[in-house]
Amino acid sequence: MIIELHLLQSFPVSNLNRDDTGQPKTATFGGHLRGRVSSQSIKRAARDLFTEYGLDRSETAVRTKRLLDKTTDALVREQRDEDEAKAVVRTALSQLGFGVDEKGLTQYLLFVSQAAIGHLTAYCRENWDALKALGATKGAGKSTKAKLDRAGQAETQRILDATRAADIALFGRMIADIKDLNVDAASQVAHAISTHVVVNEFDFYTAVDDLKPRGESGADMIGTVDFNAACYYRYANVDLKRLTENLGDDVDLAGRAAAAWLSAFVNAVPSGKQNSTAARTMPDTLLGVVRERGAWNLANAFLRPVADHDVMAASTARLVEHFGKLRGFYGAGQIRSATAASVSGDLGEPAGVRVVTSIDEFTSTVLAGAGV
Repeated sequence: MIIELHLLQSFPVSNLNRDDTGQPKTATFGGHLRGRVSSQSIKRAARDLFTEYGLDRSETAVRTKRLLDKTTDALVREQRDEDEAKAVVRTALSQLGFGVDEKGLTQYLLFVSQAAIGHLTAYCRENWDALKALGATKGAGKSTKAKLDRAGQAETQRILDATRAADIALFGRMIADIKDLNVDAASQVAHAISTHVVVNEFDFYTAVDDLKPRGESGADMIGTVDFNAACYYRYANVDLKRLTENLGDDVDLAGRAAAAWLSAFVNAVPSGKQNSTAARTMPDTLLGVVRERGAWNLANAFLRPVADHDVMAASTARLVEHFGKLRGFYGAGQIRSATAASVSGDLGEPAGVRVVTSIDEFTSTVLAGAGV
């Protein structure tokens, strides 16, 4: 079973996701320049909301290179000597297949469960003398990774087990050197693109020293901030079968993870430049589709950019029309349900789509259609 989420969301002056030059990201689509918000920034914003929508913190994950420092801190709290603890953890990470550099950071930005640091701490505690001796033999500060034997592989699997981490199950994990720890993502997330042509602009600003002597004039700081304003089409899906498998066939956790995913993605807004733009808007048009198989990204509804003055109404009409055309051409046999809602627009009575009038009704109807 697959849940698809299609959203139309308009943002005023904003720079939600900038490139290396500080400009809002863009993409050429349908031969025209569009505003773009990367899938990575949307996923990060959604992950930050999972605990607000039904998941416990222990059921989520963290991305980090700082396993050495965090595990050392845990051992120090157990009255271990800090320098000894750091050397032991460094050796343990090497034995588990992860090199650590001079700054104490692992080679990879690891995606690990909240329990990983506790498991690693226990491993160091239980093997303290052996790890201490091995570290002394090889020399402190080395970042060489050990070749894992079966025992090392099993311990690494236990420490980095992801079957209780919903966001790893949803978004996957890749560790190039230890493929057995890879997790195939249950959720796919598209880059959001504007439904219309966009042109990036910039704001010229000045700032004045509050303590400047009276009579002195002129700005004490000047600069520019890039921005645009756009109506974005957002798309994501989640494969419930894959999600359940990734979570060790825990049907309850998979159901709560799917519900958290749905609500978090509706509410997810990237944090870029929010202190200076406060672009805290909500999606205006929502379409949730539950299907047995397949997936339809509806971005091609906007291959020809919307040019109407009422961008949201025109974009909504395009979205619903394109979905209807795909159903008519390819058939709706694989579609179990389709639910739509709009804050400001009139969706009419699209064929095969149930129109609801609140976010609670929308999410409950979509999840019920998926058997969650």
